[in-house]
Amino acid sequence: MKKLLASYGRDDEFRAVAEQIIDEEEKKNNRVLARILRKTLESGPSLSGPKPMKSLAPLIPFPDAAKDFVERVEPTHTTKDVVLSASNTRVFIGLLKEFRRAEDIRRKGLPVRSKLLFCGPPGCGKTLSAEIFASELGLPMFAVKLDQLISSYLGETASNLRKIFDFARKQPCVLFLDEFDALARSRDDSGEHNELRRVVNSLLLFIDRLRPQGFLIAATNLDHTLDSAIWRRFDEVIWFDKPDVQLIGRYLRTKFRNVLTAFDVGTKAGELVGFSYAEIERVCIQAIKSTVIEKRKDVRERDFNAAILDEQRRRSGRSRLTSQS
Repeated sequence: MKKLLASYGRDDEFRAVAEQIIDEEEKKNNRVLARILRKTLESGPSLSGPKPMKSLAPLIPFPDAAKDFVERVEPTHTTKDVVLSASNTRVFIGLLKEFRRAEDIRRKGLPVRSKLLFCGPPGCGKTLSAEIFASELGLPMFAVKLDQLISSYLGETASNLRKIFDFARKQPCVLFLDEFDALARSRDDSGEHNELRRVVNSLLLFIDRLRPQGFLIAATNLDHTLDSAIWRRFDEVIWFDKPDVQLIGRYLRTKFRNVLTAFDVGTKAGELVGFSYAEIERVCIQAIKSTVIEKRKDVRERDFNAAILDEQRRRSGRSRLTSQS
């Protein structure tokens, strides 16, 4: 709806956004509403009246060329579900403001930041932040299906890459490339063969040429393996680290904001230093489930302590596997 109002007075864009809204209502099985909206949109003025708007094809979420490689991500989280450092919060607010004034910025001959690289260990909020960022922008989010994008046939991976970048050029959206290191691995690595080097060369070219109407976001847990030429292709690099004790305390209070507790969850933050957000979330969920299992109304400190022990056991097993490999 924000996009619809923002496009008022620009007939082609207004119609395109209206078509997208109608398509969404049809997907939700609101067929009566969709039919009424489409009839209203199509009922143009009389022949003697003003010239009707130029007809546009409906926005297609998955053009044939890219449908095998991207999937729509429906937002299920809000800003209340994420706890970011002060520096990352400042960067995201700046990007939102810049996007909303993009036309004014471009009229001054200045570039708008639209290519972002998210770096940091797993479970620290990269994917969640991309989803919430897309929602705040009012743009659809499409995730690249990396397993299908990377082809076993020589030459096809670069061709598949071209299709998703063509898609991002035409469709205003947030295009999310997770596990980016699988595509952008350093060409200096002696273990990589010529085909993967050609993929990196193509990737660099496509990122350079891309002028998205939304954002390209790439995320990696292995930033040290990225090709050195990749870094300067991105307008902004955002680092996601494991939370410190203050951020953990804020996150715990967020997770328990609608849950009755018999203790102050904030006092447990110090015991979770070194954990990722994903690990802390598992601790919280396990502690809350204890109240359901035991048919109690409140979470007790012993529930939380037991959940921490479970997560520590899980972590120690993972560390053992890592050391063996």
